[in-house]
Amino acid sequence: MGKIKMQKKSTSIDMTAMCDVAFLLLTFFILTATAKIPEPLPVDTPSSTVQTKLPETGLVTITVGKSDGKEQVFFGMKDRAIRSGALEYMSSKYKVDFTDKEKTEFELMDEFGVPVEGLKQLLALKGTDRAKKGVQPGMPCDSINNQLQDWIQGARKANIENGGTKELQFAIKGDAKEEYPQIKRIMDILQDQKINSFNLVTGLRGKDYN
Repeated sequence: MGKIKMQKKSTSIDMTAMCDVAFLLLTFFILTATAKIPEPLPVDTPSSTVQTKLPETGLVTITVGKSDGKEQVFFGMKDRAIRSGALEYMSSKYKVDFTDKEKTEFELMDEFGVPVEGLKQLLALKGTDRAKKGVQPGMPCDSINNQLQDWIQGARKANIENGGTKELQFAIKGDAKEEYPQIKRIMDILQDQKINSFNLVTGLRGKDYN
């Protein structure tokens, strides 16, 4: 008895709806994404196997590096409320008045390295122009003019005034080729304000096996 052959039918899947969804998602991400502004003081951090992540809030970062052979220090605060409060503190201490527009611009700035007297000129520039080489000379932190210490004090004061339940955390981000005395100088400034616990930012590398 002969076998009955089953009739083969062609199958097709309508991908129109899937393509529409894909293009909608792509359009959404393009419209909502923001370009990352380059760091004004890029540093090559030393390698480490430690995988502890820095907190997303309540963090102050002090970056130490060199540009054109000159030592530079930059200061960054994660929280907008802390930035705003610290700016008010520095404005009062150094008698530099900032407009509402300048205050708003400062709240959006992750990191900076200029004396407070030159901050108004920096805020007048576009975001990409601020990161150009030579625009920011670094923050004064010597024995004669230690504005870094004042920014640290202002950030801690702003944290308390904004109802912070935890102490601000501090992280030092130094270049791998940076000499130890420069890093120790930043540590001494932190310890002068009774800040004895801080993080050292490193780059992740694989573990060494024998």
